Amino acid sequence: MNTVKTLRELRAAVAQARAEGKQVGFVPTMGNLHAGHVSLVEIASQRADFVVASIFVNPLQFGAGEDLDNYPRTLVADQEKLFAAGCHLLFHPDVTEMYPHGMDSQTRVTVQGVSEGLCGASRPGHFEGVATVVTKLFHMVQPDLAVFGEKDYQQLAVIRTLVRDLNMPIQIIGAPTQRAEDGLALSSRNGYLSAEQRATAPVLYRGLQGIADELKRGARDYTRLIENAQAQQREAGFVPDYLEIRNAISLRPAAIDDRHLVVLTAAQLGKTRLIDNLVVELPGQ
Repeated sequence: MNTVKTLRELRAAVAQARAEGKQVGFVPTMGNLHAGHVSLVEIASQRADFVVASIFVNPLQFGAGEDLDNYPRTLVADQEKLFAAGCHLLFHPDVTEMYPHGMDSQTRVTVQGVSEGLCGASRPGHFEGVATVVTKLFHMVQPDLAVFGEKDYQQLAVIRTLVRDLNMPIQIIGAPTQRAEDGLALSSRNGYLSAEQRATAPVLYRGLQGIADELKRGARDYTRLIENAQAQQREAGFVPDYLEIRNAISLRPAAIDDRHLVVLTAAQLGKTRLIDNLVVELPGQ
């Protein structure tokens, strides 16, 4: 696996793969990789002949007071994991390479609708930063397909909409959330949790499972389901940010007759913000 830091090197390597008739797969990350990231690369390697991954901690998607400066950088360990998973090329640019004219003058990409509410409300500007950097990376790599985790469900919806609306010839593949044995969704930020907090963290997913079970049994009082689950979060020591039931396809607030649902939540545990979601498919009427 080669590691390159410049756009020129990246395009030369991808051009060589294209000249050899290879299909290009892409997995963008911010590094500090875990088994969830590895699964994305493995999926890409099953679907494409030449797999590119990127590691770039994108300042545009961090708000004031968030963990940009403290976000873990673990390049050597990340390189080892990417190589073992079948990655052929790592693009590891610095901020100057990504934003050569400065971030203040950078053209921004905004995705309407699916970026609103949920994390979009809690983290103003976050999805604009995500959409902007992903658009740049897509144009830099020009992949045939790209793989993203379903743990960041709203982000995946934003990227699918971005690709559709801007007519990008890229297949977007959503990969199932990878979880620890106790159900906690794998996340780079789990490393911020103390041992006690780590033992508490699975309460977040159990709350989603409880809502899913009640929905499958016919419950439709969404307000009651949400209030009960958030009360459980608070009792466990979380500070809830949001917990919502939405249409799994459009991400609009769920209607009573929707069959394809997703329950999404974000909550603070100590200094760590955790997110999770669970898709719920109900039988047709």
